[in-house]
Parts: sequence; structure tokens; C-alpha cells
Amino acid sequence: QFSIFGKSQTRKEENMNKDLLRIVIYKQREKNMPLGITRHIDPKLIECPEILIITGVRRCGKSVLMQQIRSRQTEQDYYINFDDERLINFKVEDFQTLVEVFTEEFGNQHTYYLDEIQNITGWERFASRLYQQRNKVFITGSNARLLSRELGTFLTGRHVSWELYPFSFQEYLTLKDIHPKRQDLFTTGGKAMLTRHLQAYLKIGGFPQYITSENDNYLLSLYTDIIYKDIIVRNKLNQEQALKEMMYYLASNATHRYTYNSIAKAVGIKSADTVKAYFGFIEDTYLIRQINKFDYSVGIQTKSPKKAYLIDNAIIHKIGFNATENLGNTLENAIAVELMRRHQEIYYYAGKQECDFILRKGTTITQAIQVTVSLQNEQTREREIKGLLEAMEQFKLQEGIIITLNENEEFPEENGRRIKALPAWRWFLE
Repeated sequence: QFSIFGKSQTRKEENMNKDLLRIVIYKQREKNMPLGITRHIDPKLIECPEILIITGVRRCGKSVLMQQIRSRQTEQDYYINFDDERLINFKVEDFQTLVEVFTEEFGNQHTYYLDEIQNITGWERFASRLYQQRNKVFITGSNARLLSRELGTFLTGRHVSWELYPFSFQEYLTLKDIHPKRQDLFTTGGKAMLTRHLQAYLKIGGFPQYITSENDNYLLSLYTDIIYKDIIVRNKLNQEQALKEMMYYLASNATHRYTYNSIAKAVGIKSADTVKAYFGFIEDTYLIRQINKFDYSVGIQTKSPKKAYLIDNAIIHKIGFNATENLGNTLENAIAVELMRRHQEIYYYAGKQECDFILRKGTTITQAIQVTVSLQNEQTREREIKGLLEAMEQFKLQEGIIITLNENEEFPEENGRRIKALPAWRWFLE
């Protein structure tokens, strides 16, 4: 007999475990995952000695990004994906066996690639040990709460993180083999082409495989996996219908203001505390992000209505109820996700008027943004300008922007404040 992490096992059991791991490792190597288009990540995070944690919603491309990183490294062999039913009984004590298998099969290396690690309870202890032994470790995961809790407990100061999102509009165009030239930003034909592709992007969204296939069954399967595997099963919920009704409501009312009480009443959940808890579970999967009304008082922020944005517009179109094609909501949702992708700290502003997005850096408000499909309607035009000017005055901003579907306009200065409207495709591509 021998001991791993203090647990006694027979030599026969060791061989069985190793043989299974060898089968999994080699079968996963046979898949030859296409590298696709290059995803952006700060090179410093790859080169630094700390553990790199790549997080994000399911199927946004984390594994592909890991493979892109792996393909550029000298050492590439210590790779395993734990989102594999053959590893369902893998426990923390099996990590030592995994290291032994890697060493026996590929020799001594110091770079590890551990995909969908959150499936293994206690993984952070193993990662910490690898780091202490001066190995470089790349990890992907799809649950924010588990990752943050475990990182905070065992890996403080030993890791860096990168949150990956579904494809941006630029990445969408690249995947579709569309490569706009500079003149396309100014010619009638170019602007029409970009507007057409933007409208498609606002509907299809940014999940790479869905962009390629537009297979609704794939999207519904992905959504079901998130709801059942990542929320209901992981959190041991017994009111799955209430959760599904709440998600249906949020997908149907994305970008609208709400309180936990208003959602509880709308979907028949008895307690606002239950709604708040459900939001936490959903946000853990990166499916939804809430933003607060900006106020210098944290207490007022907490008590004020919030807004929710879904990680991808395809979920809005396929899961929510949309009697009409609401370009306004999907445009605002896509802008919100892009701001998050650009690592902006975002809020909304509400005084006498409303402004869709307020960007904050440190203690300073740096920008105010309105989003609307068109300014051709006089009432819409007046509402958007008034809301933007009020926010600019409140935070002493000299410039503000209105993002539209395809309109350009420079407004006369008002009290030294400048407003410009620009097409969303131009903003996305800047």
C-alpha cells in the first residue's frame, strides 16, 4: 500500500486511476480544438509567475483561449479538462496521481493547463502547491462565487484574473470574414454594410459556436446547462420553476429598472430575499450583471432600483418574450456588455431625467453615455439630450455622447458642453 494526502490505497487502485487518467488525457489531446480567431488578453498576465485564472460564462471561448496560450508555450503537455464525465469521481487527493501520470507520460515539465477546474472541490490547494513549487499554472472556470471564495482563501497574492466575454462586434466581423477598411466608415456603401452586420450581431450575439451555426438547439442546450448544472444543482435549489420564471422575466425586460420586491411580485416569488439570493446564483455564472444607480452614498445605491444586463443578446432573443424586435433594448444591452469587456466601472444616472451609463474611474466620473436607436423622433431626441445634459452638469463633464444605430450628429455647444451622436458600429470598432 501507499499513501496520497494521507489516504491509503492499494497498488491495483492506483493503476486503475492512472489508466483512466491516461485515457482521458490522450482522448482530450485527440480532439484538436480549432484555435479560431485570436482572443485578446494582456501578455503580461501570461508571462508573470502568478497563477492565471480565466473566467467567464460557459462557451464564451475560455478553453479556446487557453489552447491559444498553450500553443505559444514551450511546454504544452500538462493539459486536462475537468468538464468530462469520466472525471466525475475525481477528488482532491487524485491531483497527486495526475501529476505522476503527466510526469510518466511527458517527462518533467513546469507548465500546467487545468480547464474548468471549479468542478473539483479543493482544487485551490493543489494550485497553491504548484505555485509554491514554481510552476506556471493556467486555469479556466465558470463560477464566480466559487472561484472568488477559493482564491481569497488560499491564493491571495498568488493569482491574476482575466474575465473573458462572448465575441465583441469586432470579433464577430472577423469570424464572419468581414474586414472593414477605413473608407467603409465614411462611404455610403460601407456604412450600410456595417449597419447591416451590426443589426445581425445585436440579434445573434457573441457565443462563437452559435454565430457559426445559428443552431437554436445549441443555444437552448447551453442555457439549460447554465440553469440546471450551474445554478439549480450546484446550489441545491428546490424551486426551479420560480428561478426559470425569474430568468424569463429578466430576459424579457433587460435594461429596465427594477427592485427585488417588484420582481418578486411580477413572478410570484414570496420573498424579496429569495429574489436577491437567486440574483447572486445567476451572477455567479456570469449570465447576468446588475448595475446600480450612481450616488455618492453607498446606502442610497443599495436601496435604489437596479438594472440588469444579460451577457449576450442571443439569450434575450431566444429566452425572453419579445412581441417586437426591440432594437433599443438589444443595442443598450450590447453597449453595456462592451463597456464591461473594456473593464469600465458602470452605473446609470437618474435625477429629473435619466442617463443610461455613467463611467467611473477611482473617485471621478469620466463619461456619460446615452443609447438610442434613432434621434429622428422629436420626443426621443429631447429626452436623450436632456438626460445627458443633466448628467454632464451634475458631474461637471464637458463632453457627452449618444450612441445610435447609424446616425452621426454634432450638436451646438450649450454652456460649454459638447454632445455628439455617433453610430454604434463606429463606437464598437474604435
